[in-house]
Amino acid sequence: MVKLNKIYTRTGDDGTTGLADGSRRPKDDPRLVAIGSVDETNAALGLVRLNSAGDPALDTLLARIQNELFDLGADLATPSDEVSWTPLRIKAHQVLALEAALDGFNAPIAPLTSFILPAGSPLSAHLHLARTVARRAERDAVALARIDGEAVNPEALKYLNRLSDLLFVLARHANDQGRADVLWVPSK
Repeated sequence: MVKLNKIYTRTGDDGTTGLADGSRRPKDDPRLVAIGSVDETNAALGLVRLNSAGDPALDTLLARIQNELFDLGADLATPSDEVSWTPLRIKAHQVLALEAALDGFNAPIAPLTSFILPAGSPLSAHLHLARTVARRAERDAVALARIDGEAVNPEALKYLNRLSDLLFVLARHANDQGRADVLWVPSK
């Protein structure tokens, strides 16, 4: 387990950050950018949860996802399986659980007939914001995976893709099952 007695170490004063395997990378390294975007997604979900207490099923789901985002950060922070421990990796069952949640929350919502604006209830607006941050995390992880020599767990990429889809559906759920969605009106 993690034990943090002292928060500052001064080891990052040179503009680098340590990965789980002990290697150091510049703070603007694509791997650290992806890890940071996953962390931002988690923080955005923390804000969402301030408004989700009236929906216990939603809050429980979001709490699980926040924990899994820490798993995803650990996955990205361990660029190789060549370590002395079994690295924490996002697994297919976690992606399938997001798909099940997607299907469950989407079932009672009427299909879209227009694009929607990221608005409506405060909970929905926060979910839309979290969705856009999750999409950025996905883009950053994909950019990392495209670099020769940089390994990225394919399940982590799938997880981020499903997560942003789920957050879109949850935003509609929070808007009275889509009935209070704010529709885009072209050229208005």
